[in-house]
Amino acid sequence: MSEVSDIIAANAAFYTAFAAGDFAALAALWADQETISCIHPGWPAIVGRMSVIGSWREILNNPARPQIVCAEPYAIVDGDHGRVICIELVDGAPLAATNYFRHIDGAWRLVHHQSSAIAQFAAGADDPTEHGRSIH
Repeated sequence: MSEVSDIIAANAAFYTAFAAGDFAALAALWADQETISCIHPGWPAIVGRMSVIGSWREILNNPARPQIVCAEPYAIVDGDHGRVICIELVDGAPLAATNYFRHIDGAWRLVHHQSSAIAQFAAGADDPTEHGRSIH
């Protein structure tokens, strides 16, 4: 397998573990380091293994946990660092997500996850900068 396909597989394992509610599998995908971080939609930044993993335990234990599907994963690998940029379909609503990985002891481990809402422009708007909006 190439590095790109390996990191895509690690990313898929993350979403599979989440969908199954498998906390142990999800926790095992994260690096065992205090420098890991996560930003859930609408949450402040979370730093540190205990806090990050605890946030995932809280989400997985919530009976109203959303269904999340990863779409359009795109991997960028640079040495022992890589990231997967994708669309998360959360109960059908799209979020932009980035999962950062580090190659540790022969495996890709998560070191940061962030997802956030995708700005929606009004249909038919010719100028996206109108009303203070800009495209980066």
